[in-house]
Amino acid sequence: MADRWTNVFDYDAELRRYHRRLLEAIDVRPDDSVLDIGCGAGQTTRDAARLATRGNALGVDVSSTMLARARELSAEFGNVHFEQADAQTHPFPSMRFTLGISRFGTMFFADPVSAFTNIGRALRPEARLVQLVWQGSDQQEWVSSIQRAFGTGAPAVNPFSLADPAVIDDVLTAAGFTDIDIADVREPVWYGANPDAAAEAVLALRMASGALGSPDDDETKRALERLRTVMTEHNTPDGVWFDSRAWIITARH
Repeated sequence: MADRWTNVFDYDAELRRYHRRLLEAIDVRPDDSVLDIGCGAGQTTRDAARLATRGNALGVDVSSTMLARARELSAEFGNVHFEQADAQTHPFPSMRFTLGISRFGTMFFADPVSAFTNIGRALRPEARLVQLVWQGSDQQEWVSSIQRAFGTGAPAVNPFSLADPAVIDDVLTAAGFTDIDIADVREPVWYGANPDAAAEAVLALRMASGALGSPDDDETKRALERLRTVMTEHNTPDGVWFDSRAWIITARH
């Protein structure tokens, strides 16, 4: 059981429905040079590169573990590259990219205006930035359900910092973006093929690792039982799903 504390969560599987919605919105062109912010294991980077047949795609992320997986999965691509970097401060080449994209990778910036200003400098004039961000925690069934299992409050790292459309508009405007559009998207998120697999997957999340003690602790065992009960309640013939809502944000720089 102790090994569960070191699992890597499969965000590509979780976000499969949102991934399709993002691909529709980004509208990659054959000559695009794409910057993927918070690329994780590189699924969005690879799919952008498939469409940018005469262009290229760069994925950046702070996680060396995720980037190792991204490079492994992208070996066949000649127009995909990955770099371990913090998009808030990384010295990207000026006016390098024609399109910026992010799938739930921009909500963790310590200084959002500074971060988006830095990203904007990497974009060419009139380049688009298209990103998915979570709406408020009260719109996320997965949050309330996992918190119920673990008896915890809000996550230590806030994934909902861009939940308010007024905040999004203010931040992007201050960072030099225009033509800001914020569209409501509602899709379920997937946690596993069955309750056991879903409970196992959750243990790799930050909100789970901070809530549990030793695997042999009695309270930890009770929390894990509650977690499995929650997953059973949301089990379907197609696996364990939770309702959620997000924003697709498009803007120009």
